[in-house]
Amino acid sequence: MKKVLFVLTSHEDLGNTGKKTGFWIEEFASPYYHLIDNGVNVTLSSPKGGQPPIDPMSNEADYQTPATIRFNEDAELKEALSNTTRLESVNSSDFDAIFFPGGHGPLWDLAENKHSNNLIEDFYQQGKPIGAVCHAPVVFKNAKTEAGHPLVKGKKVTSFSNSEETAMGLDEIVPFLVEDELKKNGGVFSKGDDWQSYAIEDGLLITGQNPASSVMVAQLLLNQLKN
Repeated sequence: MKKVLFVLTSHEDLGNTGKKTGFWIEEFASPYYHLIDNGVNVTLSSPKGGQPPIDPMSNEADYQTPATIRFNEDAELKEALSNTTRLESVNSSDFDAIFFPGGHGPLWDLAENKHSNNLIEDFYQQGKPIGAVCHAPVVFKNAKTEAGHPLVKGKKVTSFSNSEETAMGLDEIVPFLVEDELKKNGGVFSKGDDWQSYAIEDGLLITGQNPASSVMVAQLLLNQLKN
């Protein structure tokens, strides 16, 4: 059985707004169910361990999908989610791939987390796929190749776009824009229309633009695991 490590944010404060953030349910639930329904074993982890914060907006009626509805009724998964493994205790050799769900939380913790960064570099050097959706491609901010170049340099990538962040009214709240960070590191950035499904694969890197792209990222990840 193939094993995939999910890495969720532990950060819950949306800048200085007094509002809460965390991970986005759809971007976690859709890939999770797509993988386990296809016989993949998933382990959940986060920087602090325990319960990762859920972005309250992602639980609103407008953002419900079949996967989020299934999640809301899944007591077993919620129990597992409340007991995520601490990231520092994870060993890359125990897994076949790594996946990062989005939400705004990763901008504040996973973007700068050394354990996350080390895992990404280890997975890449071991020839294992790395998936990230929406805001989560920010985890590549400090990741380097063995030669010391930015991991995304010359690679086709996507993420939550500047135009989508502006439409959310959060472009002045976030510490940086994910699209800008990927471009700054030499990523060959492209995107689809705002809020539409768009994902791109370049070698081991699989990135998706927004919540609507989460299933596509999971499908690409599963394809690599099967091959």
